[in-house]
Amino acid sequence: MAREMRIGIAPYKDIKKHTISIAKGEHKPTGNEPTIWFDSIESMAQVLSSKNQELLKKIRDNNPQSLAELATMSGRHVSNLSRTLKNMEKYGIVELDKKKDYVKPSLKADKFKAVFSF
Repeated sequence: MAREMRIGIAPYKDIKKHTISIAKGEHKPTGNEPTIWFDSIESMAQVLSSKNQELLKKIRDNNPQSLAELATMSGRHVSNLSRTLKNMEKYGIVELDKKKDYVKPSLKADKFKAVFSF
């Protein structure tokens, strides 16, 4: 079951300061704080573009058993899907279950809320 993910958008210096305060134990994140951060709306838009949102819907609605199956569903090449999904995995949006002969994608998040800081 996928979950809602909170996305933070803030200047890099603020993200760094926030991360350091957590690492030092000076701040303990609450459940309402973003779990992933982007330094601009543009960088968030690259990861969650309309094309990538359609890809996430295909994963959610069709539960593909491999990247090859997802490639057939989406009309995208496996190599392109692999790069895109690895980037999404880095942010915790998808999980790529690596089997012996294939990789099975699944969603970790299917709803997003953005928090902006200026």
